[in-house]
Amino acid sequence: MNTKAAGPLTGLKILDIATIIAGPMAGTLLADFGAEVVKLELPGVGDGLRGFPPFKEGKPLWWKVTNRGKYHGTLDLRKDEGAKLFLELVSKTDVLIENFRPGTLDRWGLDIETLWKANPKLVVLRVSGFGQDGPMSGQPGFARIFEAMGGLTHITGDPDRPPVHTGYPMADSIGGVFGAFSICAALLGVVRSGRDEGEEIDLAMTEAVLRTLESLAIEYDQLGQVRERVGNKNTYSAPSDVYMTADKRYVSLAGSTNRTFRYNTASIGRPELVDDPRFATNGARVENVKELDRIFGGWIASHTLEEVIAAFRKANGTIAPIYGMDQVFQDEQFQARNAIVSVRDEDFGQVRMQGLVPRFRKTPGHIRWAAKGLGADNDYVYKELLGLSDQEIETYRSQGIL
Repeated sequence: MNTKAAGPLTGLKILDIATIIAGPMAGTLLADFGAEVVKLELPGVGDGLRGFPPFKEGKPLWWKVTNRGKYHGTLDLRKDEGAKLFLELVSKTDVLIENFRPGTLDRWGLDIETLWKANPKLVVLRVSGFGQDGPMSGQPGFARIFEAMGGLTHITGDPDRPPVHTGYPMADSIGGVFGAFSICAALLGVVRSGRDEGEEIDLAMTEAVLRTLESLAIEYDQLGQVRERVGNKNTYSAPSDVYMTADKRYVSLAGSTNRTFRYNTASIGRPELVDDPRFATNGARVENVKELDRIFGGWIASHTLEEVIAAFRKANGTIAPIYGMDQVFQDEQFQARNAIVSVRDEDFGQVRMQGLVPRFRKTPGHIRWAAKGLGADNDYVYKELLGLSDQEIETYRSQGIL
């Protein structure tokens, strides 16, 4: 299997000292497209994500995805000698990713000016819960906190029940995508400036969640309205809900345009509905959503999942089965697109996980390997990148620096 760098970011060097999900995911997204990412962890301790379930034979599976394609080294940069080694690595890299509480690196003597002295063009991504300033900047953060304060949890769930989290830390994934995007934007700015001048990126996770909610802020600002929970219904189009089929499977129906409504009515054998004034426009359909739910929900409830999907696909309707991950693996569309790929793994030979998103025609990236054990690539990091001897490495290791 090819493990060499490939993709539009080949040649880009990234140093990742972040932990858990958001920061590391940003680095991994760039590694997928060719960047050389060196992840450094505290010797003997490692990234806390290594302790997250699920496990197979004592090995953390989540870890293998979030940090795939990276070189794994260890370093205690809190120690003077460790900080010196760190700055040597900084001098040879393009990007640093960190997610310590604001001010932590400064206290260790690794403030932004020191980093830029080592490498004037360095781009630094700082990931934190609330940003580098403000009254809450020093507070710890987790995905559920970001989702709660960013407005996402408030609108999730049924109107007569408490707010609901998704059951997966979506805020961390949102932060990872914002992080990768911001690094690429900063690097372009550095290149275009033509000056020896790097960039410092302040990514607040709570603000990243807020930004994804697009219209909710202007809705409140201009109309004084606060979006509330509506369950599986849609506030801006109808019919749009989750329905159960005759064989107890769930499907999700969507569509807001008149053309889509025409296709959906044809799917259930009710084309005359498009001429009903109650359903003539999207706005009218939203007002009469209860009747549409009765019509569409009744038809779906009287047919099996296979029958529902077949009817809607034949008429270009917009409906989808609600998949568990087992069904994702079995779906012919995902299979045709190689959305799930096999990746080389040091523990289990091959493991399957999500492929690269999005696709590049001319410079496609690839996943070199699943994330490795603690310090698995120390020889590469310190011999190949810094030119240390075996004796020097062993000395640093005996001192707890590596």
